[in-house]
Amino acid sequence: MTDQYAGIVNPPLDSLLERVDSKYALVLFAAKRARQINAYYSQLHEGLFEYVGPLVDTELNEKPLSIALREIESDLLVSREATEEAAAVDFAAEEFGDFTLPGEEDPFGAAEDLETAEESSEDSENA
Repeated sequence: MTDQYAGIVNPPLDSLLERVDSKYALVLFAAKRARQINAYYSQLHEGLFEYVGPLVDTELNEKPLSIALREIESDLLVSREATEEAAAVDFAAEEFGDFTLPGEEDPFGAAEDLETAEESSEDSENA
């Protein structure tokens, strides 16, 4: 009579490693998703829905990391390399350029500070 403990044995580690490149990638992937699930539960009381909730049925008092591992094992989540995300950001920047609304000013813009500095230096030279 051997009892099967729920935890890292369920879902099996070998099954999880088939879905990612390495143990390190699995840890990062599951931890990031667990943080999203935790943030979802925290924001649920405030009525904010920035993150997606659990994609699998959860049990009472189930930890976010266990939920994330079950989502990965069920092929509900797919890990992408960071290079793909960087390529998408570069593509969007090339396609759409800097997007600002008319009349929208950058409060941290260096151009305004430069103009002010030039005006003050001209004023001091004329005086």
